[in-house]
Amino acid sequence: MRYAMIMAGGSGTRLWPMSRADQPKQLIPLFGGRSLLQVAVDRLAGRLPPERIFVCAAAAYRDQVLAALPELSPAQYLSEPVGRDTLNAVGYPAAVLARDDPEAVIAVFTADHLITPIDVFQRLVEQAFELAEEQPRTLVTFGITPTGPATGYGYLELGEPVSPTSRRVRQFREKPDLATAQAWVAAGPDEYLWNSGMFVWRAATLLDCLARYEPATHAGLTEIAAAWDTPVRDETLARVYPTLRKISVDFAIMEPASRDATVQVAAIPMALDWLDVGSWPTFARTCEHDADDNALAARHILLDTRGTLVASNDPDHLIATIGCADLIIIHTPRATLVCRADQAEAIKELHRLVGERVGAEWL
Repeated sequence: MRYAMIMAGGSGTRLWPMSRADQPKQLIPLFGGRSLLQVAVDRLAGRLPPERIFVCAAAAYRDQVLAALPELSPAQYLSEPVGRDTLNAVGYPAAVLARDDPEAVIAVFTADHLITPIDVFQRLVEQAFELAEEQPRTLVTFGITPTGPATGYGYLELGEPVSPTSRRVRQFREKPDLATAQAWVAAGPDEYLWNSGMFVWRAATLLDCLARYEPATHAGLTEIAAAWDTPVRDETLARVYPTLRKISVDFAIMEPASRDATVQVAAIPMALDWLDVGSWPTFARTCEHDADDNALAARHILLDTRGTLVASNDPDHLIATIGCADLIIIHTPRATLVCRADQAEAIKELHRLVGERVGAEWL
């Protein structure tokens, strides 16, 4: 049977101060009153029934997520006692679902992306499901056609065709420097794609790879799954999960699998509009813009201002500027951020300093 699992565990520190410990970025209603998580679930409408869509995220967000997604039952929320990176966020649901459905095929998405058009996205997901079902030893990923030499994404180096709509992944490439990224983009999308972090695979195939590449993690997840329908489930999860190795699924599974003759990694190219909303500059690209290229997500009056993002989650607050250029201005009832747009990556470090100097209650 087909399932979808949405990873929603990111902390979103680069979207501070709107993304906070009690309301992380995936739950902020930034997009017409909808959050990234709600957008991710809505994107699957008509492709999978709601009862086969699962969310894996921090235990602390369980009540907020279930309130935002009333179509999901509590059993469809897989709580992480602590974050242990993406290997465990995908291995944990696979182990639990495979316990009751050994033929489970799981599509893995994240609550970070805006993707359009939806009908094209759904058609490509259908192709990935079919490939994983027809070739059980295939781990399917999606590659995004690069729109520029981005240094913040990993890349997929492509090989020969696996099916009419997919290519073998010869190698996973880490985030490159600018010169390398320019060379890869110049080679064209037949050679290199951005790594989207989305996958489709048989749960059994993923778990087999996990047993061979990360046996200690496989043993821990197997113990959790074995206790799932027993009175000791919560105790087992709380005891075992924090001990699992913290590592990404790309490093732990996809890279060794691309070199393993017993399994293959295939990429389906996604030639569509894809945005990983992980920072204020990427959020700005989703906003209405005025004639001076200001990105507008707040009540505002901007005088002699250009290239500036203004955003607020307080509808009664006015942001007014004079003579500003290339800034990020974010207002919330608890904190206000002002920074140069080209310094947005430093927000993560600022977040750390805020916690150290004024306390975790401001995070």
